Amino acid sequence: MKMPGNMQAMMKQAQKMQEQLQQQVAAIRVEASTGGGIVTVKMDGQKHVLEVKIDPEAAGDVEMLQDMVLAAVNEAAKKVDEEAQSLMGGMLGGLGLPPGMF
Repeated sequence: MKMPGNMQAMMKQAQKMQEQLQQQVAAIRVEASTGGGIVTVKMDGQKHVLEVKIDPEAAGDVEMLQDMVLAAVNEAAKKVDEEAQSLMGGMLGGLGLPPGMF
């Protein structure tokens, strides 16, 4: 089934924008800290943890340390989501779609 030329052009533009968005999301890098910097997590746009830094003084309280690592990872994931959503909003805004469609 052949699509009208205008629709075909829109589909190609949408595909190109999706590829650009995927590249931009992959390039996202975020950092989140807990406990005043005792635990710091770095994460990429695909939510892969790139680095975990732990202040050696925190090593004595394992339960607290586990909680802080968990909180830092969750905060980093939230930041990735926020940045990706911001990228998507900016890109989709150029299509002139009605608000709330995506």
